[in-house]
Amino acid sequence: MRSVLAALLFGLMTWVAFASGHTAQAQSLGRTEMAEPEGTIGAPGKVDVLPAARDDEIRRRLLDILEATGWFPTFEVAVRDGVVFLSGEAQTAEVRQWAGNLARNTQGVVAVANRMTLLPPSAWDFGSASDGLSQLRQDVLLALPFFFLGVVVLAFSVLASWLVVRATRRLLKDRVRSRLMRGVFAWTTGTFVLLAGLYIVLRVSGLTQLALTVVGGTGLVGLALGIAFRNITENFLASIFLSMQRPFETGDLIEVAGETGYVQQLNVRATILMTLDGNVVQVPNATMYTESIRNFTASPNRREEFTIGVGYEDAIDKVQEIALAVMAEHPAVLQEPEPLVLADALGKATVDMKIYFWFNGREHNILKVRSSVIRLVKRAFQMNGITMPDEAREVIFPQNVPVVLLDQKQAGAEAPVSRDTRPVEPSDAVSTQAEAGLSSDAGTLRAQARGLPSTGSGDNLLKPETTNRSR
Repeated sequence: MRSVLAALLFGLMTWVAFASGHTAQAQSLGRTEMAEPEGTIGAPGKVDVLPAARDDEIRRRLLDILEATGWFPTFEVAVRDGVVFLSGEAQTAEVRQWAGNLARNTQGVVAVANRMTLLPPSAWDFGSASDGLSQLRQDVLLALPFFFLGVVVLAFSVLASWLVVRATRRLLKDRVRSRLMRGVFAWTTGTFVLLAGLYIVLRVSGLTQLALTVVGGTGLVGLALGIAFRNITENFLASIFLSMQRPFETGDLIEVAGETGYVQQLNVRATILMTLDGNVVQVPNATMYTESIRNFTASPNRREEFTIGVGYEDAIDKVQEIALAVMAEHPAVLQEPEPLVLADALGKATVDMKIYFWFNGREHNILKVRSSVIRLVKRAFQMNGITMPDEAREVIFPQNVPVVLLDQKQAGAEAPVSRDTRPVEPSDAVSTQAEAGLSSDAGTLRAQARGLPSTGSGDNLLKPETTNRSR
């Protein structure tokens, strides 16, 4: 990128030097008398002959001057009563006009009748081409000093810009945390130094207006690009703010815009997440900056809850004691903050109990811990005779229900005792084989993310920074 920029600026400087040399040459020719008929011809302001010039003296003086120039193949001068009549052939319109101005400014001339005609150009006349090549050679020679001066100034500007970029990065290393922001500051400063060098080249070349246009047009170009690439600009600016504020680090488990996953990378366009189901998601940085972010890793302790319904005939305080006893013995449930078992609502057939508990989200998986606690609470309720009935339902028999009458002997027989035949959880283990332990899956997902191909969206803006969080 630096080589391309230097090449473009070098080409622009060469064109400017050539143009300035051509301008200087044109100004130099304008300040001197013409030596060739093709240039701008300035007639004498006044040609004196004698204090009282006669017609023959005016004619003789004009003939001598026209013959001395050698610009007119044929010419004739006639003077009658101070009126000059010019006839003949002129090579160019400038030469014809020059002859008329010469006669008009001669002493004693009252009026001039310029009857000279222009010679038709010859198809084999290479004089104009030769004059053009000669003029081009002179322009090149005059432009050489500007060219070499521009090369020296531009080379010095590029070197100074590179040194300023390095010095700015080193100066901001301990003051600005964001690596992207340090790069933006450094390259902005270096660009100003490079523009200053280009401005000096243009000023030395005499193109002050063009220099001001280049300097002022830089801001306009930036504004136009910002409008044309609004989404890209928003994501880039959001990446700067995110890398400065750092609401998350690489490896943090976050939830944003409906996506939950571990942060893999923050680049200038998007934030790469590895979701809990193993998918890679790219969330635009503009969305990351404007949406609410839930960082589950920033604080190790997390609270989880679930609802369980018990029968109306069961004592609520007994239900609470049983549930608290289960969570007091669970190794993944924290006792500070303490777990809670609260009556939440009176349902149609059950009293809904809300159970809250805390656990370490960095060490344990939320899904596994939740499954384990629910399973053990259900088992404890069943072991202690706590009922968990379904909601009451009304059953309608459209064809009626047949009734069979039993004899007295059968009616007097002892009715069978109803027993709760619902199965009790056979194991009181904290984690079953199906739950596969309670540990977090962050390490597994990080190992899986390392095996994925690169996204190709640039460097990770979070990678160079260190963090004290334990993973």
